[in-house]
Amino acid sequence: MRVFAEHEESGYGEALPGIRQKTLVWGENTLMTEFLLARGTILPAHSHPHEQTGYLVTGHMTLYIGDERFDAKPGDSWNIPAHAEHMAEIHEDSVAIEVFCPVREDYLPD
Repeated sequence: MRVFAEHEESGYGEALPGIRQKTLVWGENTLMTEFLLARGTILPAHSHPHEQTGYLVTGHMTLYIGDERFDAKPGDSWNIPAHAEHMAEIHEDSVAIEVFCPVREDYLPD
């Protein structure tokens, strides 16, 4: 469990080419991650057993969740149900904050 996190420029890992992530805080049931997404990157279609709620801080991207398409701009948010296939096209350098439930063990720091 990590209750507080101060802002730091370091600590990001590369999830995929063009996608960097840093887990910020987590508790018993949820985990919050910051994603830095490079313009031109495509997050391939995938699914996982975690519900995922996101908020776009800066940038522009298109999200595909199941059969739905959403053009996300700063201030927009979304919810991806557990096991739903989803992907994203990144149109501008972007920052997104995502909360996962249950905690993604694979996102916990070593």
